[in-house]
Amino acid sequence: MILVILGTQDKPFTRLLKAIQKQIDKGNIKQKVVVQAGCTKFESKDMEIFDLIPTDEFNKLVKEADLIITHGGVGSILEGVKNNKKILAAPRLKKYGEHVNDHQLQIIDEFVDMGYILPLKDFNKLDKMMKKAQKFKPKEFISNTSNVVALLESYIDNL
Repeated sequence: MILVILGTQDKPFTRLLKAIQKQIDKGNIKQKVVVQAGCTKFESKDMEIFDLIPTDEFNKLVKEADLIITHGGVGSILEGVKNNKKILAAPRLKKYGEHVNDHQLQIIDEFVDMGYILPLKDFNKLDKMMKKAQKFKPKEFISNTSNVVALLESYIDNL
């Protein structure tokens, strides 16, 4: 199962769902796709799309997921990292009206540099990145890892 997390941002992120739908239509995604869409409105007969998923159910889905495709929010990325999941992180970008700035690029780069996730910056390469994710072995998360704490402190200091 693929879990897609779009966050709670008040701006839509349909660009990512369109890319996923395109891969479903091409037959490159055959497994179940569950989406926590937040405020993003998108119609699909191929994906189970929810505005918000209750915490207990969400935690269960994270544990069951073979792959998590998420926006570049720290909280969403950490949910997958803490559960040692394969993660593709896609930044919400200002130029598409998906966020107020491009800070998610830096967040994703930091997690990539630490070996926890793979970046999905070019949505036309989603199929290629999903294949790469199959072989990817994320760095094991150790609670209170000084690198993660330092990353979060640095991010907060730069707000």
